Amino acid sequence: MFQSAAVREMMVGSAELASGLGYGSASEACGTMKCDWAGLKDRRDAYVKRLNGVYEGEWKSMGVDVKHGLASLVPTGGTPAVQIEHADGGKSTVTADHVVVAVGGEPSHPDVPGAELGISSDGFFDLETQPSKCAVFGAGYIAVEMAGILNALGTDTQLFCRGDKVLRNEMVFDADVIATLMSEMERHGPGVLTNARVSELVKERDGTTTVVLKDGSKHTGYDCVLWAIGRHPVTRGLGLEECGAKMSGQGFVHVDRFENVLDSQNAPVPGLHALGDCTTTGWELTPVAIAAGRRLADRLFAEEPRARFVYEYIPTVIFSHPPIGTIGYTEAAAKKEFGEDSIQVKKATFGSLLYGFNEPDHKVMTTLKLVLQGPEERVVGLH
Repeated sequence: MFQSAAVREMMVGSAELASGLGYGSASEACGTMKCDWAGLKDRRDAYVKRLNGVYEGEWKSMGVDVKHGLASLVPTGGTPAVQIEHADGGKSTVTADHVVVAVGGEPSHPDVPGAELGISSDGFFDLETQPSKCAVFGAGYIAVEMAGILNALGTDTQLFCRGDKVLRNEMVFDADVIATLMSEMERHGPGVLTNARVSELVKERDGTTTVVLKDGSKHTGYDCVLWAIGRHPVTRGLGLEECGAKMSGQGFVHVDRFENVLDSQNAPVPGLHALGDCTTTGWELTPVAIAAGRRLADRLFAEEPRARFVYEYIPTVIFSHPPIGTIGYTEAAAKKEFGEDSIQVKKATFGSLLYGFNEPDHKVMTTLKLVLQGPEERVVGLH
């Protein structure tokens, strides 16, 4: 979806760029350039279905016994057993030397009247037609990405966030980079409404949805409201607590740096491991979970006892508009880790050569920032 949005954005949103390069009638030639949403959805769904089949085929070729059903852990005094409730009502039990919990998470919904009128980020992929006007609630990377994609595809999009900016955790997202993103969204969209706390959603007679905020203001005419206010792990009912696992108040599984599940005394629960979105590692990204799983397999089965995934230096891309790439410590995180006096930064904000022929106030700006530590100026962050 991001690639589709990026293509339209380059051809329509950058028509001024094309004009500057000699294509004076670029805007007229492109027109509105509507997305074939139904065709795109069909092709995407077919691609995902094919991938699912590929994975199942690979598992079977490797001798993996795939079982479908609702699983839960059963205490045994050693490594927990796994009990499976099947669709036909039958039950089976599986035992092993090691059990890995990788159940992931699911989108959260607010507890406000009319919340059911909105969809989640999962529901976005079920939309049969492109929304004409969409309200996106949230401030994390999913909210920013969804709002940017919809806006670039031509949907009238507003992003509502409860704080004063998006991606506001300065331990994860560098403040200078986010300042540039906020500035560019203000100029090019999607529109961002800060300090916006939802009170209720109201269904109108014409079928549209009205957003009512706690300050009393009303925002009307939406045919889609998308909740992207966070995710929660789907660990409830798995029997983790009964097996001695230490859980956070939000339902995350406490693990050590080797993906061992910890008990209330911070000692590993025998044979029980967890990785991915359901853990306290803090990284809710599929490639991170895959990499952590590989390191866990190396440690358990490839005679690499020290193998583990290092979370401190994960290269990350946020598919915002413009996109963000980051690795290592933010300035705030580096000062907390190494001390403020040992950190210096080098940064610049500029319009890239891609927009060289645009007027100064119509360039999409780029911010580049290095976070350096110590007298040797070791690079500990690049954003």
